[in-house]
Order: sequence, then C-alpha cells, then structure tokens
Amino acid sequence: MPELPEVETTRRGLAPYLEGATVTAVVTRCPRLRWPIPENLPELLSGQSVISLKRRAKYLLLEFGTGTLILHLGMSGSLRILACNIPPAVPARGMSGVSPPLCCDPPAKHDHFDLLLDNGRLMRLRDPRRFGAVLWHQGETGIHPLLTRLGPEPLEAGFDAGYFYQITRSRNVPIKQFIMDNHVVVGVGNIYASEALFRSGISPLLKAGKLTQPRCARLVEAIRETLSEAILAGGSTLRDFVNVSGNPGYFQQQHWVYGRAGEPCRTCSASVTQIRQGQRSSFYCELCQK
Repeated sequence: MPELPEVETTRRGLAPYLEGATVTAVVTRCPRLRWPIPENLPELLSGQSVISLKRRAKYLLLEFGTGTLILHLGMSGSLRILACNIPPAVPARGMSGVSPPLCCDPPAKHDHFDLLLDNGRLMRLRDPRRFGAVLWHQGETGIHPLLTRLGPEPLEAGFDAGYFYQITRSRNVPIKQFIMDNHVVVGVGNIYASEALFRSGISPLLKAGKLTQPRCARLVEAIRETLSEAILAGGSTLRDFVNVSGNPGYFQQQHWVYGRAGEPCRTCSASVTQIRQGQRSSFYCELCQK
C-alpha cells in the first residue's frame, strides 16, 4: 500500500502540472472504487482551475474555488501525468457523448479515471484493486468524515517529543501498532514503522506506555528522518507503486530491516527477525532493538 512518502512523492510530481491548470473534461471508466465516483464530477469540475494540491495523511487534496477533489491511492493505486491532445468538440461531461482524448498512452484495463487539463496534460488514476477513492467535498476539508479525526502530520511541528510522550502514557499496545494508528500520527505505515523503530533502537514489541521521555524523543526524530529520506528517494516500490512519470521509488534499497528477514543486520550482523503483529509483518533486530 502506498504510504506517506509515496503519496508525498506523488503530490510533488503532480503539483507542477495541476496547480493553475484548468479542467477541460473528466472521464470516468469505472465509478465503482472504494466509494462511488460522483456522477456529476464533469459538471462540477469542467472550466474550474486547480488552486493548489495539498496532502493530508495519505489523501491528496485538489483545491478548486468551488470545493476539493479528494484522492486516495488505496492498496495499489497510482496517479500518472500523460500528454494528450483534446479534441475541440469534447463536451464537459463523462464518457457518454465524449470524443476520446488523443493520449499517447491509451487507457488499460485498470485505468479508471482521467482528469484532462488545458495545458495538454492528463492525470490518470490506475487502481487494479479498486480500493482507491475519488470524492468531492464542498466546504472545509478538515470536517470531512475521512479527515476529521486524523492525528498530527509527522513532519510538522504538532508532532514532537512532548506530544508523543503524553499520548503514550498508560497505553498497553505494542509501540509499532501504536505509531501506525492514524489517530496518533498519520502516515507511518508498516514499512516506515519498522524502519523508524530500528533507527531508534526500540523493539516493536515494547508497550507504548513503557517508553521514557528520551526514547520518545528519539523515536519522533527517527520517524521524521525515515520519512524525509524516503521522500527524497521517491518512496519504496515493493509491488505496484510508481511515481507520476511511471518510475519506481528507490528507498527499499536503503531499508535497514523491512523485508530482510534472515539477512544480517547492517549494524551488528545478527539475523533480522520477522514476526506477525496485528496481521502485519514486523522486522527487527533482537540485539539492536530493546
């Protein structure tokens, strides 16, 4: 599943093409994603300009003057920017009655949604498992049901050692599962939780409430470092993820423990251990992490 670094990589790749561009047409081939794509999106978006492209947790927020298009990549989705020539007779509605855009890359089986722009570009959602989302929201995005209860962003000031120490008190859940809870902090998925815990020397099995204040500070720093380095590397590509140009991320080449079960620890040479926590795989070094 794309995690915060992959979504932020996507946002940064999309922004130069989307911000300031005007939507000329919307094409929905399969409206049945995790939630149905609104049928009236073509009417809502045609002629509207993208004011900004932001990210909240793993959601991308395309802000228009009349509302916000909320996008989520789901389990296996990706967004691509492609070149296209839009026939002048294309009306502002969906597939019915629309001349198809002349795209250099014809849509494949899992290409479910296109946003055509006046700059000769096309944003295309590919989602083989159809767990992604394309939703429309009018008003303040912070009150949308998907966004209203999210915790702080890990790379922003609200996520600091003081906050983290206070929220861990009396919590009996293992720390890895704790930091993957979007109500605690957003965007720390399975890969980056394992990597941050290794960097901080903390076992994924340790109960959250047992962390001392210095260890909380170290884990906050490790989460920030891990996510920042992953973004610079374009995220991790283990199966499906590609950026807006169709290229994979490279952070998996820098993984300390994730996906390296049985291989020597890069620090002490002991074998990396793999266990199951909450139906997810955890990877750690029993000597380096306590």
